Amino acid sequence: MKEITLTVTNKLGLHARPAAAFVQTAAAFQSQISISTGTKEADAKSILGVLGLGVRQGTVITIRVQGSDENEAVPALQAFFETL
Repeated sequence: MKEITLTVTNKLGLHARPAAAFVQTAAAFQSQISISTGTKEADAKSILGVLGLGVRQGTVITIRVQGSDENEAVPALQAFFETL
């Protein structure tokens, strides 16, 4: 299992459009991917789950990836947040 912790810098956080793009990025991988805010956790491939986290600017998130393509998924998800 791989894990990364990031701070969301996007002014609007993970509102509808960025959340949908994040879910699409996560869905491109076979690995099991979760996103958490410390107190809440969601399946990163579920738009309702991701939106339900209420991620705003400054929120620290942890992304956990476990599976056959975890080594490819982690950098892709990190790059997503760096360009958000």
